[in-house]
Amino acid sequence: MVNVGVDPTGIKLMRDKTIHYNLKIEGLSPRIANLLKQDMLSLGGDVALDRRGFDCSATTTDAIIIGTRKQFEKLILKLDQYPNLQDLSQSLKETLKNILKTHFILQCRKKTLKLGERTLLMGILNITPDSFSDGGLYFDREKAIDKGIKMVEEGADIIDIGGESTRPGAKPIPVDEELRRVIPVIEKLATKIDIPISIDTYKSQVAKKAIEAGAEIVNDISGLNFDPELSKVVSEERTPIILMHIRGTPENMQKDVNYRSLFSEILKYLKESISKAEDAGVDPEKIIIDPGIGFGKRVEDNLLIIKNLSEFRVLGKPILLGTSRKSFIGKILNTEVDQRLEGSLVSMAIGVLNGAHIIRCHDVAQTKKALAIVDAIKMAEYQNLPSSLN
Repeated sequence: MVNVGVDPTGIKLMRDKTIHYNLKIEGLSPRIANLLKQDMLSLGGDVALDRRGFDCSATTTDAIIIGTRKQFEKLILKLDQYPNLQDLSQSLKETLKNILKTHFILQCRKKTLKLGERTLLMGILNITPDSFSDGGLYFDREKAIDKGIKMVEEGADIIDIGGESTRPGAKPIPVDEELRRVIPVIEKLATKIDIPISIDTYKSQVAKKAIEAGAEIVNDISGLNFDPELSKVVSEERTPIILMHIRGTPENMQKDVNYRSLFSEILKYLKESISKAEDAGVDPEKIIIDPGIGFGKRVEDNLLIIKNLSEFRVLGKPILLGTSRKSFIGKILNTEVDQRLEGSLVSMAIGVLNGAHIIRCHDVAQTKKALAIVDAIKMAEYQNLPSSLN
């Protein structure tokens, strides 16, 4: 519209008509679903229903509301007039607000991270003998510290330290052993670098000791589902937390990977994890979500998640994506773990274009360069907008 010469006032009036959404709502009564359909039809939109929802032969039906942002805003005003539909109206209002959130501020203990201006890089530092990619490489304490420093020099924004392998089939290790691996490295590294350290653990005891040693973020692969005490630790320490989706545990997660509805199940899981965190007193502004690439998912599931990563914007949280050297890349390219750089970079690039704020990676230097180009492409379309439209 800018290039056509449309007046800025006209653009403001019309641009919501160019934004189109398809929002799914689950478990509606047929009566409410049909009411939604009639209201959206009257506004020029539509609602897709289970055919049994039309004749009320089903007790509940899912619905996909189809319309422009402007039509959704008008629908919300209509729903506000029905006393029994105000919760639905509020939910739609919150979802539309979340979808538009692209920039976030993450307050860590020593540093404030701005998410959305450019993609942030989380460098992986596994202090394990058996991680799928770099197990054993940095099991030596001094080597681990040197690697962390090198990743900072290469452009990492966060260093993620883990002491327990979570590869498929991995068994848990005792708390004492995990502490023995990670705490000395965190203590030393925290005095040598000026970026936040993340502790990759689902154990409350490990998280607490790691935070005391200098970690500023907790990265929980279970989304607060393995250790009920972890949310309390994070809340008390006022620490940001990454909540990931996993099906099962690392030991058994690849045994049942059939989803009835992939995105519905992951969104439900993450929504419940967010509620657990917030109910425990965790600051909503300190929650990051991760769809869990490779954790209880088939190759095609991982591809669909990357392709449709923007679906997770409905939760209103920053998104972390970890595809680095994952097995789905190896299966597609028929390559071993040390030959997956190109596949990793491409998958990360697509993820960033679809809404990822943080990329978790092994190869920091190469990823930093690749994502500089991706970020430039992503932001290019906004550079010629008149200031009155920003």
